[in-house]
Amino acid sequence: MIIVQKFGGTSLSDDYSRQHVLRHIRRERAAGNGLVVVVSAMGRRGEPYATDTLLEWIASNGNSLPEREKDLLLSCGELISAATLCSLLNRDGIPAVALTGGQAGIRTDARFGFARIVNVNSAKILEYLAEGKAVVVAGFQGMTEDGEVTTLGRGGSDTSATALGAALQAGIVDIYTDVDGILTADPRMVSEARPLAMVSYEEICNMAYNGAKVIHPRAVEIAMRAGVPVRVRSTFSEGLGTLVTHADFVRGQNGWTDRTVTGLAHVKGVTQLSVETNDGPSDVQLRVFRAMAMSGISVDFINVTPASVLYTVTDHDAPQALRLLEEMDFRVRVRSGCAKVSVIGGGMNGEPGVMARIVEALTEANIPILQSADSNTTIWVLVAEEDMVPALKALHTAFGLHLIPS
Repeated sequence: MIIVQKFGGTSLSDDYSRQHVLRHIRRERAAGNGLVVVVSAMGRRGEPYATDTLLEWIASNGNSLPEREKDLLLSCGELISAATLCSLLNRDGIPAVALTGGQAGIRTDARFGFARIVNVNSAKILEYLAEGKAVVVAGFQGMTEDGEVTTLGRGGSDTSATALGAALQAGIVDIYTDVDGILTADPRMVSEARPLAMVSYEEICNMAYNGAKVIHPRAVEIAMRAGVPVRVRSTFSEGLGTLVTHADFVRGQNGWTDRTVTGLAHVKGVTQLSVETNDGPSDVQLRVFRAMAMSGISVDFINVTPASVLYTVTDHDAPQALRLLEEMDFRVRVRSGCAKVSVIGGGMNGEPGVMARIVEALTEANIPILQSADSNTTIWVLVAEEDMVPALKALHTAFGLHLIPS
């Protein structure tokens, strides 16, 4: 069986962490599995090879690097990780080869900085696996058809791993991080957050899109389309972490309980904009959203009436959005310092009373709901940022997430 392992920057940042990485590789080799190991750049901001450090280096040296050349620079961090791990594996008697994303067959479009994968040609990887070698691939990067190096944007190494897993028809993709799987909420906000043994692709996609930073949603979408299971595990333990797979498989497992809500996510730094016109029913919606789109401003939490629009933007984009609206002579009410809290669960579709429980929990905690929206598997509420943590705690208790066995 082929297994794809992905190790993030914190898993590779020092010798202690790298020894744990080697232990996971040796275990799977001993089990007879073919291994493709995808790596991120070592460390985080401030450490010499981290992506953010490289960006800061350019900012302090002219800050005028074109996007094409910036991708060349940013691809270096992962190449250093791949070469380092390859050296350690060969030292330990495990034959290994290091590949760039392009050499591994990852072909992308030419949108430098946030390229999308077009296809993956896994022939070279399969040749090396047939020779008994562990294949170490630099994540976060690919190559266009005409040989240009590209990067895949934030979370790109996760995307590299699941794309390779799909192309290789891997038995599983293991995403190793510094946390032991996916939790019901951010443990920094909710001390009673519990690890989840299994979640569906849809649930973790919604958690990731709404602020949970365990795995990138693009990576999950690729795995879901290919039907490749994903495990989110800790580099520093032998625990199996959280299995991400099809909802039907999750429901079919012994010991699975029919849960309405699986977890909570949050995003802070949100500004609410209420836009009105004195002209009665008009094309206010078209004018507002066309202006936002033309300026590259992402909008969220959208509610419309014939003569008004209520929506949110990030605090960062709020000044530009307000300027555009005022130039069009709209009346605008602004509420900054908000947070989006998301209640996520594959079991809430068609389940009556979920919104009532949310309202009850927040009302009892004296937390006003500023706005709400919903989909089949997610209900979002907008609250003041100072109410975010109390809201997460109240909802975590209201849906019994603290009772999930650890």
